[in-house]
Amino acid sequence: MGFNEVVTEGSPAATPRVRADHSRFVQRVRRRYDQQLGLLAPGLPDAQRIGALIEALQARGLPLAAALRQARQLTLERLAVMDVEQSASMPDIGQAMTALAEVTLDVALAAALAEQDERHGAPLNDAGERIDFWVVGMGKLGGRELNVSSDIDLIYVYEEAGTTAGNAQGAGRISAHEYFSQVARSLYTLIGDTTEDGFVFRVDLALRPNGNSGPPVVSLAMLEEYFLVQGREWERFAWLKSRVVAPHASVASGRALQLRDVVIPFVFRRYLDYGVFEGLRGLHRKVREEAARRAAGRPERANDVKLSRGGIREIEFIVQLLQVVRGGQFPEIRTRSTLRALERLTQVGVMKPETATRLAEAYVFLRQVEHRIQYLDDQQTHQLPTGDEDLRWIAGSLGLACTTDACELMDRLLEVREFVALEFDALLHDGQPPKANGCKGCGEPPPALDSEAFAARLPEALAERVRPWVQHPRIAALRDESKQRLAKLVLRAAQRVTQGECPAEAALRFVDWLEPLLRRESYIAMLVERPEVQQRLLRLLGLARWPMRYLMRYPGVIDELADPRLIYTRFDAASFVHDLEQRHEAWARSGQADEEALLDTLRRAHHAEVFRTLVRDVEGHITVEQVADDLSALADATVECTLRWAWPHLRQRHADQPRFAVIAYGKLGGKELGYGSDLDLVFLFDDEDERAPEAYAAFARKLITWLTLRTSAGELFEIDTALRPNGNSGLLVTSLASFEAYQQRRGSNTAWTWEHQAITRARFCAGAPDIGARFEQVRRDVIAAPRDAAAVREEIRTMRTKVREAHPVKAGLFDVKHSAGGMMDAEFAVQCLVLAHGATHPELRDDVGNIALLQRAEAAGLLSPGVGQAAADAYRELRRAQHRARLDERATQFPPEALARERDAVLALWHEVFGA
Repeated sequence: MGFNEVVTEGSPAATPRVRADHSRFVQRVRRRYDQQLGLLAPGLPDAQRIGALIEALQARGLPLAAALRQARQLTLERLAVMDVEQSASMPDIGQAMTALAEVTLDVALAAALAEQDERHGAPLNDAGERIDFWVVGMGKLGGRELNVSSDIDLIYVYEEAGTTAGNAQGAGRISAHEYFSQVARSLYTLIGDTTEDGFVFRVDLALRPNGNSGPPVVSLAMLEEYFLVQGREWERFAWLKSRVVAPHASVASGRALQLRDVVIPFVFRRYLDYGVFEGLRGLHRKVREEAARRAAGRPERANDVKLSRGGIREIEFIVQLLQVVRGGQFPEIRTRSTLRALERLTQVGVMKPETATRLAEAYVFLRQVEHRIQYLDDQQTHQLPTGDEDLRWIAGSLGLACTTDACELMDRLLEVREFVALEFDALLHDGQPPKANGCKGCGEPPPALDSEAFAARLPEALAERVRPWVQHPRIAALRDESKQRLAKLVLRAAQRVTQGECPAEAALRFVDWLEPLLRRESYIAMLVERPEVQQRLLRLLGLARWPMRYLMRYPGVIDELADPRLIYTRFDAASFVHDLEQRHEAWARSGQADEEALLDTLRRAHHAEVFRTLVRDVEGHITVEQVADDLSALADATVECTLRWAWPHLRQRHADQPRFAVIAYGKLGGKELGYGSDLDLVFLFDDEDERAPEAYAAFARKLITWLTLRTSAGELFEIDTALRPNGNSGLLVTSLASFEAYQQRRGSNTAWTWEHQAITRARFCAGAPDIGARFEQVRRDVIAAPRDAAAVREEIRTMRTKVREAHPVKAGLFDVKHSAGGMMDAEFAVQCLVLAHGATHPELRDDVGNIALLQRAEAAGLLSPGVGQAAADAYRELRRAQHRARLDERATQFPPEALARERDAVLALWHEVFGA
């Protein structure tokens, strides 16, 4: 066999594969360390195996520095064999290299600290406690994806200021800063110096504060101040992957978590952070320019799998950019691993699954090529070799052929790199749409925002609106860059109007919407970066007025317009709760699961879902009934998550899980919730513990606070608890037994008929399901109780009169809700039918909504043929009319003739039920 082939045992055709010993590095290790190769335990090197190897080498009399270096050579030889000959996965190789770095740094740091302790004594703070020192791994070391001949990017951080205790002779006292600076030098000697056994790792400290001009070590306080005062955008990307890698004891004890609390606020903002795009463009421009400069006159350098166009670095940029932009609000995408980040970005809808899959495949392939390049000579290079034999070996190790006529390796590389480059360019397109669909001349700088030349490029109506607008003090105070962004957005809107893609009214509303956002430049930056979002926003603003009002209250939801799944899906309560639980777990992992973060998380998630429903509604993809169903299901899910998250924050809690349920009444109970509707809620508990009443009363108050409090992210709901037993004078939370007795009129304190009217459309909303089931039985028993039909009709008619008197209607107009023949008449008629006939007609006991109950009443013979169906159709149409009017911010009162047929159908129902 030629070409260093090895036969793979056990395969049907005994497929020949290349061998690791084509690598000159592998050959050198085997020649020089033949006697030591057996010291590394079989299998993939991990922390335990590597630690044991270092100990075995030291047991043979090697000093620590030599043992660390030989352990490194032996580990790399093993990885080359497992990678090339046994198809070990790329993540496994990266994990093994990371383990090598962590173990060697941990051992070397212990030796460096011991050496300095002997000279100067332990470093102590003012309280006499030892000051901790952390080796922070950056880049691929931080992400546990180190390549096989990588340097390691390190930053050294110590806990706080102090002085050393002095040596055994009482001398040698120095500051903690000087002590740790010497530790860093000793650590470099043990890890980074090149000796006859080579090196352990090349060490790069350039990512530390102030780079190579900064001190080699910094205190935690110095680092925090640097982030606040001098931290640059590109450093946020670097610190995204930061992780304390040594000493292991500080990681295991949690002491090193202090660093996390300083880093996270620097890396992740609490809002969608599209302002970082420009910073990353600048960084990437430098990387590409440097790659082009290095390749000038040296064509072989263009085949750099890391830094060239479409290389590893661009995949990392894509992932890190999306993480930094959104990681402030979506902590579940905060991960240092590139492959895991791609998975999580799809889970939150930031990236299409097929795109993430192809990027992951590209990343693995490019990293595998990188490893094989580095196995050849153990050089820190990412350029393909020029020798034919080396290229054939790399190709063969990946199952590809490479001959003088054709090279599958190069074809595959070109395909992968082109895909990555196109994805990267699409992400960093300088805020311009692709030329095929975009505006001509949008790449040119627009005229000054406040110039007549700018106004001349706008349709007349828009120009008239913009001229006074640009004189606004807020606009005058903006940076030139922000003014250019605004100009670009207004010109885009103008072009959409000119091309007939949206009405002029949409562009005017767009300008109105922008005005209150002038101090929140991240949203303006986002629209510049995502022209397709602005296009969909303009369409939405052209369809109805209310979306603009909602967007003014919660501008962050515009980002939802970037999700292609927005229109053609429906709200999924299970997925919503699952995603929120994952977000909660992510907040907890990052140590940020405080009440403020959780309250904001609930609000942002709810607002986003309401907006998705609003867009589907306005675009005509869902009916009014589906809107109500989805908004009601969303409210249920939000209350459920609030209940789960608030209980652990209750000081008075007496159990791990609450025996507590939330009952929905009114529109939520009937699953007829609208945009901005209040929630009518009743709270029940079933718990014999003597502490229960007090605990659940406090819990109900906390729930109301969590659901109603206005935070920086906005608010959720208005809550009305007046339908609880005894109304506003009653207890906020009621035991299930007391509630049952009250509703079934046992004892002196009993429910009124109007309360039984309310319970006809009440249902379990959130909390303990078994309490919900028992509530439903109480509800059905109430409805099934025998009643005097005439007395019921009279009481309900009297109540309807009171409600009508409280909501007078302007003469000559028909109010779809309150006028005679309106929605309220239909609802009262249904409640009367249910209470008067529920004892003899079980089908009326179900909470299935007014339309279905009217149909059932007619089918049961309680209404004349056609009356129930006609009223049901009328009720549906009245809801639609009300809904459409509210979406466009119009009055819900119409000329009587506009809805005469619907009014007459409801009046016919009223006369059938009440006889007058």
